[in-house]
Amino acid sequence: MGIELLIVAIFFTMLLMFALGAPIGLSLGGIAMIFGYFYWGPQAFNLITTTTTNSITNFLLLAIPLFIFMGQVLMRSGMGEAMFHSVHVVAGRLRGGLAIGVILTCTLFSAMVGIIGAGIMTAGTVALPPMLKRGYNRHLALGTIMAGGGLGILIPPSIPMVLFSAMTKASLGQMFAGALIPAAIMVGFFILYIGLRCWLRPEDGPPLSVEDLGTWKDKALAVRNGLLAFSLIFCVLGTILTGMATPTEAGAMGAFGACVLALFFRQFGWRALQESSVGTMRLTAMCLWILIGATVLSNFNLLMGAAKLLNGVFDDMGLSPMGVILVMQLTMLVLGCFIDEYVIVLICAPLFTPIAVGLGFDPVWFGILMILNLEIAIQTPPYGFALFYLKGVAPKDVTMLDIYKSIGPFISIKVMVLLLVMFVPETVTWLPDQLFP
Repeated sequence: MGIELLIVAIFFTMLLMFALGAPIGLSLGGIAMIFGYFYWGPQAFNLITTTTTNSITNFLLLAIPLFIFMGQVLMRSGMGEAMFHSVHVVAGRLRGGLAIGVILTCTLFSAMVGIIGAGIMTAGTVALPPMLKRGYNRHLALGTIMAGGGLGILIPPSIPMVLFSAMTKASLGQMFAGALIPAAIMVGFFILYIGLRCWLRPEDGPPLSVEDLGTWKDKALAVRNGLLAFSLIFCVLGTILTGMATPTEAGAMGAFGACVLALFFRQFGWRALQESSVGTMRLTAMCLWILIGATVLSNFNLLMGAAKLLNGVFDDMGLSPMGVILVMQLTMLVLGCFIDEYVIVLICAPLFTPIAVGLGFDPVWFGILMILNLEIAIQTPPYGFALFYLKGVAPKDVTMLDIYKSIGPFISIKVMVLLLVMFVPETVTWLPDQLFP
């Protein structure tokens, strides 16, 4: 069997296994070994031991359980509810103020959890019912939750960024710094869209009444809670960006700080510690199994010449360097409709990044492009698992059709930001160049 047919067979077998509901990590590794056995013989199984050892001994991966534990503790500490309340108090009197508050709060919350589900489920549980109760347009409310909650993989500490750096040896500190300006642009566009929509159609986002905002004492407490959240973000990201700590050290600091904040809110005991630890263990184990399986498959693809084949295909197509990047983006976008972001990063990063670097592009810039692409893919039907996160916590009368209809404007904004970053690389590279000369 030629390499071309082998790659096609692997791809469709992978989709079939996912459709059957097979475990992702075991599916990817099993597919590689089955095809490897017929391609190389029994020696193909040597790939498992070498790949597993190299994958799980990467020191950078130690940051994953630390950041996940920080997010798990914060989800149980009351910090999410406190952050939503504080921003609502500040912005509630504006048209669309609750929706703007959701975007700002999800931005802060994303800077503490590094995953998607936490932001969407917290916002969907805490902020969605009050928005619907106060007469917000249903599609605007749902779209805002999806847009804000999805920032978890773009705003550091992003777990997919950690995985990308581990797979490509790109600097994680530079990745974190490079994501900040695109994230700020995206958040700004979200807020601008909500503000303009509610200014043109006030009924879509009515302001809160004075009674809803509470007393001055309530406002002071809300602002204090918001400042506490910001202090944790500063400790985690500030130490990384200033070079005072490695991402792993900052993750440990964040995990400890989350426990302190949970104690402050009097919602941290043995039960919360146990639940947070078990949740961290499960998510970390899931990431590692996917990492091992995807790395085995990626190494098999590379050893059998997939990268060389891709280079030849791009040469035959006569594409410009930017045209090659565009084809890669479209490929990942299509993959994102069927598989989750971890798998895409682990399979595509080692395959596409060397080609992009060979064409003269910055690996950090390409990594942020990949993350922005995943921002879109995770909310795109039919897979778009972030859509199902929201459905799981939304009121029973909210249908999947409502959620599908709500994402259009926000997906359009994400596409605009992706194109902006693609054609203006300085939006990513400028800040890392200033902080890491």
